[in-house]
Amino acid sequence: MMRPTTMLAAMAVAGACAAAPAAAAPQIPGIPKSKPLVDLMKRADQVRELHISEEEEIKLGASVSERVRNRYGVAQDAAVHRYVTLVGTLLVKKSTRPNLPFKFIVLDTDGVNAFAAPGGFIHITRGALGLMASEAELAGVLAHEISHVTEKHTVKAVQKNKAIQIGAEESITRNAALWNRLVDVTADMVMAGFGRGEELESDRDGLAMADAAGYAPGGLGDFLKRLADRNKGTSGKQGLFASHPEMKERLATLDKEIKARRYSSSAVLAERYKANISYTAKPVAEIATIEAGSAGLAGSASKPAPAEEPKKKGFGLDALVKPGGGEKKSAEVTGSAASRGVDTERNAKGGPVKTMVSVKVSPAELEAFRKEGNLKS
Repeated sequence: MMRPTTMLAAMAVAGACAAAPAAAAPQIPGIPKSKPLVDLMKRADQVRELHISEEEEIKLGASVSERVRNRYGVAQDAAVHRYVTLVGTLLVKKSTRPNLPFKFIVLDTDGVNAFAAPGGFIHITRGALGLMASEAELAGVLAHEISHVTEKHTVKAVQKNKAIQIGAEESITRNAALWNRLVDVTADMVMAGFGRGEELESDRDGLAMADAAGYAPGGLGDFLKRLADRNKGTSGKQGLFASHPEMKERLATLDKEIKARRYSSSAVLAERYKANISYTAKPVAEIATIEAGSAGLAGSASKPAPAEEPKKKGFGLDALVKPGGGEKKSAEVTGSAASRGVDTERNAKGGPVKTMVSVKVSPAELEAFRKEGNLKS
């Protein structure tokens, strides 16, 4: 058995080794500085200090967005993309990263969902747009997703992920294998959703963003209530509910925040929304899905490496889709699998066209749109 004094000395040595930077490993009398120890410490420091610049964040988001688009397809309606982009751009101007080049993409699927990829790539499904009843609801959902980007929720999670092991001299952009692994892990995180803390933070930030732009802050809550009513009778959580906090807690928190912050913006713009969005939402039971396991969905043998202290379990987008590919031709398309506990919204069949719709909105167009809706400048 080790003496107390000897044990304390050993602990002090271990603590010094753990705290010292890689470039200056501790040189303690009587203990040689071994090369394996120095290499190990350098590697550990490099993992802890993984830095992702804004340029790399945008590049990473573009790669993740490509996978999302390949999975669900893109609605080829320029007018709808322009409308969503106008609403989203007004919100971005009220965010903490107003100069980030956000892109808003409408996915061609009946599933009701939304995904935020790093660097400003915001995806919302045709099904989600069909379920909304006003521009305020759209603003509420977009503001929530924008907040995931501005708060760098995915980037921070990636930086803590043990699956991204890099050497002391490696660069995440110059090492092709490392970069592909980074895209795999990030895509899985985006599709699996965030933890309770991140979701509630984005709810709060989204409320502030929507109110600052002039939208009624209750829009997000109104949409979530309608989505909850739609999903009654399904087995398990679906789409936006798959990883988010319990609905009662979430709605209560939203109402409390609105009252505490005294948000008072009132623009709902239901008529303008109806004039621009003609999609209709299908009941969950009528959504065509890709059979689990046939296109890398739940049940696939391909599993992503686990993240550090995972908050939830996802099915892994790196197995679900591959760059340049789409749904497997052999994938069996079925009716809703909600009765079997499958997340029908996420497993929903996607459209055939993967090309992003290019939209450019001029400052004059944005200002005219703002004034038309009597929104805040």
